[in-house]
Amino acid sequence: MSQSRDGKKLEDILGSFVEQKQLKTGLNKVRAEVAWKEVMGAGVNHYTTSISYRNKCLHVILSSSVLREELSYGKQKIISLLNEHLGDQLIEDLFLK
Repeated sequence: MSQSRDGKKLEDILGSFVEQKQLKTGLNKVRAEVAWKEVMGAGVNHYTTSISYRNKCLHVILSSSVLREELSYGKQKIISLLNEHLGDQLIEDLFLK
């Protein structure tokens, strides 16, 4: 754990910087998109053509209609898994297209 000369933790300093510079939205976007790739694995990622995150919603475009239909049945479970992976409630809804 790194500390500055005045005793502040690096984590606190970076957190404050992110808040001040309004970078949190962009960071959450990247984190949500990476979480999809990590949680869903190579099989689903093979059919994922686009991932975007906005307004607490993850939008995923899949090239397989069969996979899209299958994943739609477990939408709430996927949202829970993604939020658990992220350690935060960043995703409230999932749109599969």
